[in-house]
Amino acid sequence: MSQGYDYVIVGGGSSGCVLAARLSENPSARVCLIEAGGRDSHPLIHMPVGFAKMTAGPLTWGLKTAPQKHANNREILYAQAKVLGGGSSINAEVFTRGHPGDYDRWVEEGADGWGFKDIQKYFLRSEGNTILSGTWHGTDGPLGVSNIPEPQRMTRAFVQSCQELGIPYNPDFNGPLQEGSGVYQTTTRNNRRCSAAVGYLRPALKRKNLTVITGALVLRVVFEGRRAVGVDYQVDGKRMTARADSEVLLTSGAIGTPKLMMLSGVGPAAALRSHGIDVIQDLAGVGENLQDHFGVDIVAELKDHDSLDKYNKLHWSIWAGLQYTLFNSGPITSNVVEGGAFWYGDKTSPYPDLQFHFLAGAGAEAGVPSVPKGSSGITLNSYTLRPKSRGTVTLRSADPRDLPIIDPNFLADPEDVKISVEGVKISQEIFAQPSLEKYIKMRHFPSRDVRTEADYVAYTRQYGRTSYHPTCTCKMGRDEMSVVDPQLRVHGLDGIRICDSSTMPSLVGSNTNAATIMIGEKAADMIRGNA
Repeated sequence: MSQGYDYVIVGGGSSGCVLAARLSENPSARVCLIEAGGRDSHPLIHMPVGFAKMTAGPLTWGLKTAPQKHANNREILYAQAKVLGGGSSINAEVFTRGHPGDYDRWVEEGADGWGFKDIQKYFLRSEGNTILSGTWHGTDGPLGVSNIPEPQRMTRAFVQSCQELGIPYNPDFNGPLQEGSGVYQTTTRNNRRCSAAVGYLRPALKRKNLTVITGALVLRVVFEGRRAVGVDYQVDGKRMTARADSEVLLTSGAIGTPKLMMLSGVGPAAALRSHGIDVIQDLAGVGENLQDHFGVDIVAELKDHDSLDKYNKLHWSIWAGLQYTLFNSGPITSNVVEGGAFWYGDKTSPYPDLQFHFLAGAGAEAGVPSVPKGSSGITLNSYTLRPKSRGTVTLRSADPRDLPIIDPNFLADPEDVKISVEGVKISQEIFAQPSLEKYIKMRHFPSRDVRTEADYVAYTRQYGRTSYHPTCTCKMGRDEMSVVDPQLRVHGLDGIRICDSSTMPSLVGSNTNAATIMIGEKAADMIRGNA
């Protein structure tokens, strides 16, 4: 069975929701959005605190990395969303955009028209900030951005400890100065998560020219010669085709997009042929250049129940639920990852090369160390902002149902190891400052046995993990390893663009969701001929 549209969007994540909303603003444009996961109906999605329960489970693909040879051959859990809204439906809601220099670097890497002065307007267009305004912030955009209503006591102590260490207070990480410490703004509105599905897609669902298909496994992009004309997909075992009279737009993210490209015959020719896939276009860069933030946690046990872990106890959990239901307040309004900082592992760096996330709890995410059962803890995560290590996404087989092989190749570059270790040391120094130290009973990770440089390197290799920021696997540019041009059109093909985080030439120095939404906004303008 075949259905006809102007635009077929594959992947209902952050950028896909933006495109579906923006392109369907034209009532004469027939737009179809296809998503593998379901609707964003799970209640945990919409509670800010729900992030801590969704880093594994049914709203993810259940991915693991290949054994990481520079991280003790560990297979690391690799959370990627499988639900409308994508990462914006299950992430920690931290709103950061990166340093302007990140985008100016993109231009040097071949992404003409993507310098900060070019893309700042798309950040502002997307942003609906309830507190900040001016030249650095938008107030009327679909993406709700708010202050955390009542930062947790441990978060406030963290920010004060940073200042005691010499990391100054910064009320706005997305303003003219990135460095410093503070409380993150979050992608929330009225104490509920504002994902791209909520902010962008939900208001557009009433439009008759927008079709949203969920629970659909996309099998391949359909080509006629060198032109993409649609996609084959499967729902409940039934095979369907969505025809695209104008363009196929891939927004399945840095893992899903290269996988679909390769299944469709676009990628490294020898690798495709080894799986019996006919080659449509030999593009060596598809699935290459994978970049991600490798976060390393430190964890401390508290003397008393001063963190959000208190609410793991049933009676406190019930109280928190009542407080949120009746008064729209209390611990459920917290995103857990309330506090943060941007600082320097290398003092000669022109701008911060480390980012910190403070969690007012312990063991909040799948695969992260915790404290003894029944006690309360706190966690501080740090990562190298612009890692030099490069990984890959490759096919396991030609079967679309098989998960791809993901090898981020964490810590392959010695410089990444060096800066990561500095992040752990600075994290410990923050915990040792008076404002936090007075609450801490014992630091469990790293233990007191970690003293020498070799000990810190070993700890980093054993306890580091993904920070859920895979990017760059279909990078933008003009060199031989690039996949799309600065208009996001796939080299050598017609009727197909890639409009998600996989097109970043290099990883931005912050969380990646706001940048991915920006890509969707700029892509929509380019597709409509407005950029």
